[in-house]
Amino acid sequence: MVVGVDRRRVGASGGRRAASVYGVSRSRTERLVNLVICLLSTRRFLTAAQIAATVPGYEHDPDDAREHEAFQRKFERDKAELRELGVPLETGTASAFDAEPGYRIARREYALPDIPLKPDEAAAVGIAARLWQHAGLAAAASSGLAKLRAAGVDVDPQATLGLEPMVTVDPAFAPLTAAARDRREVRFDYRVPDQDAPTRRRLQPWGVVCWRGRWYVVGHDLDRDAARCFRLSRVVGQVRATGPTGAYQPPVGVDLISHVARWSGSPEHAGRATVLVTPGRAAGLRRWAVSVTTGPAADRLILPYSDPEQLAGHLVGYGPEVRVLEPPEVRDAVIQRLKEIAARHDSMAVTR
Repeated sequence: MVVGVDRRRVGASGGRRAASVYGVSRSRTERLVNLVICLLSTRRFLTAAQIAATVPGYEHDPDDAREHEAFQRKFERDKAELRELGVPLETGTASAFDAEPGYRIARREYALPDIPLKPDEAAAVGIAARLWQHAGLAAAASSGLAKLRAAGVDVDPQATLGLEPMVTVDPAFAPLTAAARDRREVRFDYRVPDQDAPTRRRLQPWGVVCWRGRWYVVGHDLDRDAARCFRLSRVVGQVRATGPTGAYQPPVGVDLISHVARWSGSPEHAGRATVLVTPGRAAGLRRWAVSVTTGPAADRLILPYSDPEQLAGHLVGYGPEVRVLEPPEVRDAVIQRLKEIAARHDSMAVTR
C-alpha cells in the first residue's frame, strides 16, 4: 500500500462501490467523500440547503447573493463529478408538497455484489478502507451525521462507513503522510541498529508505503542528496514539517515499493559495490564478498548489499583500510558517515 503519492480517496467500503477521486484538491476530495456519506445515510431526499448545512466545505451565508451563487456552482460541479465516478445520484422529492427537489444515492445501484478476493488482495483492501480515518475524514463525517440528526433527518447507521479507527500505526505516520501530501520538507531523528544515537534527517517525503507489515517513508534525503527510505518504527521523537507547502515535486512515475524492496533486501533489487581493501586486512568483508581479485597494492572486492547506508555503516568501521570505488550512492553514504563522525569528534573536543 502506498500513501501520499497521489490523492485518491475511498468513497465507500464494506462491499460498496469505491469512488476514487483523481487530480483534485484535498479539500474537494474530502467534501466529495463527506457528500457521499451524507447521501448514503438517509433514505429521504435532502435539499441543497440541508446539504449545505450538513456537509463540511459547503458553509456559506444563504442571504449573501455572491456566497450562495458560489455554493451553487460548487455543488453543481460536485454532483457532476460524482455521476462521472459512477455514483448513482438521484433527484426527486419526498412528497408532492415539496417545492424544492432533493438528492440521495440509490443504495441498490450503489452496492456491489460479493467480489472474491485472494488473501493478499483482501488484506490490502481492508487496510485501505480502515486507514481513511487517518486522512482526517472521520471527524468531519461524524459531525455531518450529527447535524443531520439534529435537523430531524432519520439517519441509518448501517449505511455509513465505519468511523472508528481499526488499525494502529506508528506516531510518525500522520505527520509524514500529511507532509507528503502537502509537499513539505520534514526533519526527524532516526535510529539505525549499528549506531548508538539517533541522527537528524532532513527529507522531502514522496509517500508512505506499507511493505511486509511495516511502514516506510520514501523521499529525497537533503543531506545525502539521494533517494532514501526510512522505517517509521525507527523514527525517534516528533516529525517536524519545515518550509512552505508545494516546495518540491516527486519524480514522475516514482515506484516507492521498489525503493523499499531494495532497501529491505529483496533479491531482485540487490546491488553490488566494488571496494579496494588493503592486502591481508578486513577479513570480515572478504568473507562477505562474492568476488575477490588480488592485486599488488590493494584487493578488489565485490560486496552485495540492499541498503547503501547500512553498507556504509559497516565500511567506515574499517577506516583507511577500505576505499569505495562504486556505485556513487555507497561512496557518498560512506563520505557522509565520515563527515558525521568528524563533526561529532570536533564537538566533543570543544566541550572538553
